[in-house]
Amino acid sequence: MISHRTAIAAMLAALSFLGAGIAATAQSYPTHPIRLMVPFPPGGPTDVVARIVANSISPILGQSVVVESRPGGAGGTVGGKIVASADPDGYTLLISQAGALTITPSLYKLDYDPLKDFAPVAIIVQSPHILTVNPELPAHSLAEFIAYARANPGKINFASPGIGTQPHLLGELLQIVGNIKLVHVPYRGSAPAIIDLLAGQVQMMFDSPSVMLPHIEAGQLRALAVTSESRIAQIPDVPTVGEAGYPQLVTTFWTGLLAPAGTPQPIIQKLNAAINDGLKAPDVQASVHKLGVDTKAVTPQEFSAFMAAETHKWAQVVAQAGIKGE
Repeated sequence: MISHRTAIAAMLAALSFLGAGIAATAQSYPTHPIRLMVPFPPGGPTDVVARIVANSISPILGQSVVVESRPGGAGGTVGGKIVASADPDGYTLLISQAGALTITPSLYKLDYDPLKDFAPVAIIVQSPHILTVNPELPAHSLAEFIAYARANPGKINFASPGIGTQPHLLGELLQIVGNIKLVHVPYRGSAPAIIDLLAGQVQMMFDSPSVMLPHIEAGQLRALAVTSESRIAQIPDVPTVGEAGYPQLVTTFWTGLLAPAGTPQPIIQKLNAAINDGLKAPDVQASVHKLGVDTKAVTPQEFSAFMAAETHKWAQVVAQAGIKGE
């Protein structure tokens, strides 16, 4: 009969052997090409970021990194499902963005749970949004906008690139924290929304600097606040939402790298280091800055906590605003 002490010793030996095996696997990883799954169409911003990442980490890891586009489903769920169901060996990874990972789960019934079925690896790039109004609107600050909206409930139209997008939910969150009533006008993408914002058909919109800055710099639109924690270099006179008294609106649009849940931590750490090191290269920095975004170096643990907080935040907004997926 095996004694209790002998059983424990055997279990510890087995765990030690398993741990040594995982460490050895991570040390040799990768031994063949890595697939980066992009759940959006080729040529889009997430696809472009994925190709920058693939080129930057391939020399570091010593293997080719192949970008594979698998668009389809609400919020890129087809590509997400492929990675969520893949072997957790570090060879099938997901590059996706804020809305698909932290908003879509509150709007649609998914076959997977981003918080449970993925292991966050690294945030790659991020960008704030700019709260922008048509110059005809008599508001030159966020405080003036809130005051005007309170005095004119339901008379300000705010545009978004579509229902359930981050700019849409930011507009809903602004209504909640500002205690105001706006009218949401969804569009199919930023371009048609911007056209109507310039024409005064809608009066307000949140969107990224890459979309908004050319019109702000031309004097066609007025920036009231940026949703980052610090001001941005292109419009240094425009305060942050925190400085304007609404830190609840601090939000970035980000793109991150994730692995299937259960991927060994040594592999996660190796990928995180490759991403963070690769993004430091001057040519990579130049490439991402052309996209109007900045790199963001975080640990896997920080990314995991951030994703959980963002998911909770947007779930509350969806519930309070009564938003339904299309």
